[in-house]
Amino acid sequence: MPANPTPLVNGEKANRREQIMSAAAELFAHHGFHGVGIDDIGAAVGISGPALYRHFRSKDAILGEMLNSISRYLLDGGTARASRPGEPDDTLSGLVRFHVDFALEHPALITVQERNLANLTDTDRKQVRALQRQYVEVWVRAIRDALPELGERQARSAAHAVFGLINSTPYNRHLGDAELAELLCRLALGALRAAG
Repeated sequence: MPANPTPLVNGEKANRREQIMSAAAELFAHHGFHGVGIDDIGAAVGISGPALYRHFRSKDAILGEMLNSISRYLLDGGTARASRPGEPDDTLSGLVRFHVDFALEHPALITVQERNLANLTDTDRKQVRALQRQYVEVWVRAIRDALPELGERQARSAAHAVFGLINSTPYNRHLGDAELAELLCRLALGALRAAG
């Protein structure tokens, strides 16, 4: 049975490109994009640096595919949750839980996404930004459905504020994942409801 897809792996077993992106994400998160060389990434997956060029044309291409994959994963997952039938409060809770789970399960990806947008090529940056805007709009619709008294600009600002709250998790792990997930969900939903 195939494993659940993740932001960088879409099958039962990661292929070499996915292994490279996963290793690069950890390295970029810990050492920064400019602090990591092709040889470092190759060593992390057991191949030579130059052998990476059979899979990616450059370190920039690794980052571009990585951030596009993350953004597509969030958009697809958010859209799927927002499309489920149910009460608006349940939809909003589902979106919050989805983003919390992503942040806790993939802290390196959150870190890379937050720190490296400026390191993308112009083409990749435009693609990532477009996907991110679409993801925000999924949240704006869900927030406004659950809290109809909020205007569109308020809902958009609230969505960004909640992302900031949730995405801070790679930097403060004082609780176990399950306890932290519950706390983050309560905080995020409490903040959204307070906005209404």
